[in-house]
Amino acid sequence: MTVGEMLVATVPMARTLNLEFLETTAERAVVRMPDQADYHNHVGGPHAGAMFTLAESASGAIVVAAFGDQMSRAVPLAVKAEIGYKKLAMGVVTATATLGRPVADVVAELDEGKRPEFPVTIEIQRADGAVTGEMTVVWTLRPNA
Repeated sequence: MTVGEMLVATVPMARTLNLEFLETTAERAVVRMPDQADYHNHVGGPHAGAMFTLAESASGAIVVAAFGDQMSRAVPLAVKAEIGYKKLAMGVVTATATLGRPVADVVAELDEGKRPEFPVTIEIQRADGAVTGEMTVVWTLRPNA
């Protein structure tokens, strides 16, 4: 099962929004949300909440891809998120997430018994390539008791 398939199977919002996980590696995750009238806002584009969920899902995908081998000893949790809506999004939108710290540095902190935090940055684009939003999610790996 791929990271995308696992997230669709276990995260109801990913299924609800019909998110498509196009790429999920430790370096980058790309997730697309199709144009769906049921999730439009008052101007005919994707609702801000749907775009937030798209971007947060891309960040979760990269976290699982990067730290999946650590899940037996720590659980990934989003600590905080900030999003900026830059331009009107219409039609299909795609979120691309990148990890803000080297995996080895985060794992080293976990090995030291710490609860590491790390940012994931996400860019949301419409089909013409225009950036419609930018988001940062700070994640942690909480060691299991």
